[in-house]
Amino acid sequence: MARTGLIVVTDSLIIKQHIRGALLGTALGDATGLVTEGLSRRRLERLDFDLAGPALLGAWGMMSDDGDHACMTAQALILSGGDPERFSRALAWRLRFWLLGLPAGMGLATGRAILKLWMGFPPHRSGVFSAGTGPAMRAPIIGAAWCDHFAIMRKLVSISTRMTHTDPKAEWGALAVAMAAAFSAQNVVMAPESFVEALSCQLDPSADEFLHLVQQAAASAKQKETASRFAERLGLTEGVGGYVFHTVPIVLQIWMRAPTSYEEAIQEIIRLGGDTDTTAAILGGILGAGMGMEGLPTHWLARLQEWPRSQSWMIALADRLLLACQTATPMQPPPMFWPGLLLRNLIFLIIVLFHGFRRLLPPW
Repeated sequence: MARTGLIVVTDSLIIKQHIRGALLGTALGDATGLVTEGLSRRRLERLDFDLAGPALLGAWGMMSDDGDHACMTAQALILSGGDPERFSRALAWRLRFWLLGLPAGMGLATGRAILKLWMGFPPHRSGVFSAGTGPAMRAPIIGAAWCDHFAIMRKLVSISTRMTHTDPKAEWGALAVAMAAAFSAQNVVMAPESFVEALSCQLDPSADEFLHLVQQAAASAKQKETASRFAERLGLTEGVGGYVFHTVPIVLQIWMRAPTSYEEAIQEIIRLGGDTDTTAAILGGILGAGMGMEGLPTHWLARLQEWPRSQSWMIALADRLLLACQTATPMQPPPMFWPGLLLRNLIFLIIVLFHGFRRLLPPW
C-alpha cells in the first residue's frame, strides 16, 4: 500500500470490489428509498413501510434517476480514461440521450441544463444556478473509481457538477461525497474530525458555512447521535429535501457513525423522509464503496429487478471502469440494449403514477 498525497493506493482486487459496491450500492439505495420519496417523516411513519429492501412493485424494486446518473457517469469515465475533456463530452452526450428516454423524476436544474446542451451550449456553459443534489448523486462512483488519483477525481467532480449546477454549494457537496467514497474505497478508517480536516484543505474560504455543517455532522457522529436527532437540530423535522446543504451533512453524519452497516444506515436515512431515493442513493454509494459488493445485503440485491441496466451489466460496467482507470486508457463501456430503456421507462412511469395516486388515500 502506497500513499499519494491524501490518497492511499490499494490493491486492485480490493478496488474492483469497491467500484462494484459503489455502483450497486447507489442503485440499491435509490431503489429502496424510491417508494417513500417525497413523503414527510410523519406520513412515512403512519404508512408504516417495511423498508426491507426495494419494494416498488410488490417485492421487486427499480431505480430512478439517481441510479441512472451513476451508470451514465461510469460510462463517461470509461470512455474518457480519466481525460477531463473526454469525460465532459461523454457525460454531456449521455445526459442528452437520457432525456430522450423520458426518465421520470428528473430534477428541474438537471432538465434545464440538458435542454441547454441540446440547444448547443458547450458542457462548461450548460449548467444553471442551483444547489441541488444532482452532482452529489454522481459523485460516489467518481470517488470510488479515482480514489488513488485525487487531482483527477477533483477535476472530474468539478466537470460533472458544473455541467448541470453552477452554484458553488453544489460542487462543495459533490466533492465531500466523492472524498467520502474515495476514503471508503481505500479502506481508510478515519475519525470524523480527520475527514473534516481533509475536506477543509480542499475548500476555499467561501465554503465556511458548508464546512461548519460538516463539522456539526462529525461532532454528532462522534457522539453517536441518531440521524433523527441531528436532522432536528438542523431544522429538518419533516424530511431531508433536495438542497445540498441539507442532504450532504445528513449523509456524512450517518456514514461517519455507521460506515459498515448498510441496511441499518439506509433504513435510518429513509425514515427521515423527504427526498429519500436521493439521500439513500448517495449514502448507499459511499457505504458500498467501503463495503464492496460482497458487503451489500444479498436479499436486497435479489429484489432489484432492472433491465436493460441489469445487475450483471452493472458489474461488467464497474469492472471495465476499473480497467480504464488502471490503464488511464479510454475504452468502450459494455454494450446495452438501448431501445429497451424507453420501454422500461414507460413501465416505470406507470408504476410511479400508481404510487402517486396511492398516496392520496389514508392514513394521512
